Order: sequence, then C-alpha cells, then structure tokens
Amino acid sequence: MRSRGLRLRSRRQSVLVAAAVVLGVLLLATAAPRAAAAGLSRNYYAKTCPNVETLVRGAVAQKLQETFNAAPGTLRLFFHDCFVRGCDASVLISGPGDEHSAGADTTLSPDALDLITRAKAAVDAVAGCSNKVSCADILALATRDVVQQAGGPFYPVELGRLDGKVGTRAVVKHSLPGAGFSLDQLNKLFAANGLTQTDMIALSGGHTIGVTHCDKFVRRLYTFKGARPQYSPPMNLAFLRQMRGTCPLNYSPTTVAMLDAVTPNKFDNGYYQTLQQQKGLLSSDQVLFADRRSRATVNHFAANQTAFFDAFVAAMAKLGRIGVKTAGSDAEIRRVCTKVN
Repeated sequence: MRSRGLRLRSRRQSVLVAAAVVLGVLLLATAAPRAAAAGLSRNYYAKTCPNVETLVRGAVAQKLQETFNAAPGTLRLFFHDCFVRGCDASVLISGPGDEHSAGADTTLSPDALDLITRAKAAVDAVAGCSNKVSCADILALATRDVVQQAGGPFYPVELGRLDGKVGTRAVVKHSLPGAGFSLDQLNKLFAANGLTQTDMIALSGGHTIGVTHCDKFVRRLYTFKGARPQYSPPMNLAFLRQMRGTCPLNYSPTTVAMLDAVTPNKFDNGYYQTLQQQKGLLSSDQVLFADRRSRATVNHFAANQTAFFDAFVAAMAKLGRIGVKTAGSDAEIRRVCTKVN
C-alpha cells in the first residue's frame, strides 16, 4: 500500500509540474506587450529593411553548409551576450579588455563570430539597409535561425536593439553560470536576469547541440589529491569509463566531447533523456535531474518535445529582452560588429 501511495504521489507531482510549465508559457504570452514598451517590436525594420530576416537566414544557411559548429556556437554567443551587460552585441567587440578574452568567453566559436560578420555584410549590401540594422538584432535573428535549421522551433524575434559601446572582461566571470553550479546557484543567477527555474531548464536544453572542453568536467571523472571537495551528481559508470577515454589525465586543452552524444547535430529533447540516463557531462547539467526540485521538469521535457520547444521559445523571448538598449548616448548601430564606431 505504501509503495502504491508513493507512485500515486509521484504521478500527481509530475502532472502538477507539467501544468505549471504550460501555465508559465501562457503567462509569458500575455506579457508580450511589455516588449513594445521597451522599444522592441517584431516589425521594427518593416520600412527601413523589410528583407532583413531573409538576408540573415540566407547567411546562416550558407555558413551551416560549411560547418555545423556555427549552430551551437551562435546560440552560446547570444546567451553569453545577453547575460553580460544585456543583449547589446558587446560580446562581439574585439580589442583590449574585450569580453571574449575573459573566462568562459575565451572559447566562444570563431565560426559563430564569422557567421555574424557575414550576416552583417549581407544586410549592409542591400540598398536602404546599410547601417540600419544593429549587430545585436542580427545576432538575435541568427540565433533563431540556427536553432530552426538544426531542427528546433521557429519563433518570432522582437527587434529594435541598439549596440553597446563597451565590452568589459571584468564582469564576465561573475555573469555566467559555471560548469559546477548547483541548482541554487543556477536559480539565483537566472532569477537576477528575470528568468524562472523553468526558463533555466529550458535554456539549458540548448546543450542538445554543441561540445564542451575536458577541463569543464574532468573533475567528475577523476579524484584529484588536494582538490577542494565539491558535490558532483552521479554519472553512469559505463559513460564515465568512456569519457575517461576521451579525456585522459593528460588530456589536450583542445579536446572536446559532445554534450548530447546521441543526436549532437539535431536540436531536440535528447539532452533531457541523456540526463535521465545520468550521462550529463557538466555537473550543472546533471544536477537538473539529480535535484528533486527540478527533476520533474526534466522528465516532462524528456517525454514531450513539444513542451520543451514551447518553453524554450518562451524563455528565449525573455532572454532577448535582458538589458536591451533602444536609445541613448551609450548605444549605436555599429558599422562593423567587432568595433565601436
């Protein structure tokens, strides 16, 4: 009887979590008008550069034909940009003290940076569009397009961001989640950016494509003498042995492993199924299943790809509104995305 009662309680909890996820998505949809108040709109370039989305989508398609690396790279680039100083393309600025020369930003994808450069050139080459579309908006559109072209959902993108004039490496370390973050640390960081736990879990699903370097998870594979003890979620034993083959103790700094080894080039819900199997590489990923407070949402997304896509789209809309600049002397439309005018 006790076992049956526990099963019933578990089912009720799963149903409640699923209902909460759906309700959260619906509430976000009703909150959409707030973006207009912030100066963003879906048809912002309707008169100045009406074909901007087609131009960016074409540049994305061309780059992905050359290398799929640009897809996860661009998604990561957008996330890092928005979490550091807001969605203002400051992550693209190249120079002394720039953002992508610090912390986790040092491994941002060159292919993603090249994609944005190409998309900017494609837009500016069209009469009437030259220097009318910000690099921040091009990055937002390209992110949507790499997700969709990798098999993920298509979603409308709010536009009207201006480009920031400052990129500061000093703030990078404290603005981005660490590979060893606990659920509490993740929730605290995301909440500071106006994002819920469900948003965080949905955005983490972006790890369904892409790779990570050995140094981000090697402490999950080996015990190091003298190292400060820290919690590490359980890892599938066979998977652990496999990863030790990929990342031996004398691993190369350039060695990488797929975050989702089953469907690494497809944007799907496979990431969550990987976590259920205790095959998450990053501690900050596996903790989403290991911690009971977030496990039901992981199970829900693992079983229902549509639910994951809906939550991801909702979270991306909120992510794209973080710290946007739509006016003021601290913003501009850059002529070259890597340089302040």
